[in-house]
Amino acid sequence: MNRNDQDYIVSKIRTAYTPKQKGDLDELRRLDTRVRRPAQVFSYVFGSISAIIMGAGMSLVMTDIAETLGIANALPIGIAIGIVGMILAIVNYPLHNAILNSRKKKYAPAILALSDKLSRGE
Repeated sequence: MNRNDQDYIVSKIRTAYTPKQKGDLDELRRLDTRVRRPAQVFSYVFGSISAIIMGAGMSLVMTDIAETLGIANALPIGIAIGIVGMILAIVNYPLHNAILNSRKKKYAPAILALSDKLSRGE
């Protein structure tokens, strides 16, 4: 192992044990995460539920699970449930954008002020 590799490893281990100081850049990242995370979590959960609903409708149409459930004519019910799931999946992206934009409006002044401060080098 050459000297540069050894110095890098020592530096990396030393950094892991050095107390971290919070700065303005860390605060900016935290605010950005606070803006984006709720919209992402909502989209993942809502999209998963939409896909499950759509899949349930497809299962009613394509398999014999309707007989097991005691449904005589599963085709219209399955199609209706599948369409509801598709509509929910289609609406997911605009809802994500609406949540994200409302969060951006809420946190924009703080983020802009902090980013201006960082870009000026204060």
